[in-house]
Amino acid sequence: MTYLAKPRLHHPKLPANKLGYTRRDYEGTVSTLCAGCGHDSISAAIVQACFELDLPPHRIAKLSGIGCSSKTPTYFLGNSHGFNSVHGRMPSVLTGANLANRELVYMGVSGDGDSASIGFGQFAHAIRRGVNMVYVVMNNGVYGLTKGQFSATADKGSKSKRGVMNVDESVDMVGVALLLGATFVARSFSGDKEQLVPLLEAAILHEGAAFIDVISPCVAFNNHEGSTKSFDYVREHNEAVNRLDFMPPRAEITTQYEPGAVSEVVQHDGSVIRLRKLADDYDPHDRIAAMTYMQERQAAGEVVTGLLYVDPQPEDLHRNLNTVPVPLNQLGERELVPGAAALEQLNASLR
Repeated sequence: MTYLAKPRLHHPKLPANKLGYTRRDYEGTVSTLCAGCGHDSISAAIVQACFELDLPPHRIAKLSGIGCSSKTPTYFLGNSHGFNSVHGRMPSVLTGANLANRELVYMGVSGDGDSASIGFGQFAHAIRRGVNMVYVVMNNGVYGLTKGQFSATADKGSKSKRGVMNVDESVDMVGVALLLGATFVARSFSGDKEQLVPLLEAAILHEGAAFIDVISPCVAFNNHEGSTKSFDYVREHNEAVNRLDFMPPRAEITTQYEPGAVSEVVQHDGSVIRLRKLADDYDPHDRIAAMTYMQERQAAGEVVTGLLYVDPQPEDLHRNLNTVPVPLNQLGERELVPGAAALEQLNASLR
């Protein structure tokens, strides 16, 4: 994998936050994702949120699995802690890291394949245990690294670039998060930075399991079967000495619309998604009402965006397990090896 480092020099008059950091200090390497990919917009929103919250980059831990989305931590927060785990296992690694050092800000970055398929069980248990984290799913409905097959979040009745109809019911990550007890649940669109940045900031400050499902269009799989300009057609009719791909640049998809309004967003392939932004008088404190509203809008063909639910008094994993306030990685020998008397007392309490 190739990483392109950004120049360290930048304009001396760039705006700085209270810590003296500029926005550039929260960036990573140059992205190698397709031009116009919604994932890059989400990375930019994460950078903006951390900059505006005045977070020390070295106090943030970002973790990911496998997939286009799981590559993105390379492109933001280059001075933070990072761990790229195996496919679908990011939640377990994040849970262990959080138990060892509760003082860091944990951000799990995943995709619809990484979390809704192979890592579905991992996602479920991390959410239900109330791990204090921000769990971001970059949701594009396809397996981008394996050439655009339907993912588990692809809507029933949607078509692939080859014109194949999806006949399976979709996994609604927001609905699952609500059922599992997440204390902060939101959905947004990668092209709506005005909405996404505040949601990320609120999720970072939330003490509990915060989940954000971000609809993020894939730009690489709009070429359809039958096109003489498609990659497959050229490969079949060209005597090439090697196998090369060129992803043509696409314009980033953006939208702006008022709270309570519906916006029809045209995708790169011509399909349309209908986004409904929650109204100002929406009550995000009723979990059952949130689930009902989401199902009603889904039946109407709309994708609800905004803060769907938040528990003002969340309980995280450490509180449920009654762990010590000192991070486990800072405990000394006296605390870790308390002696035979303490062991006997513990054993007696379990009899």
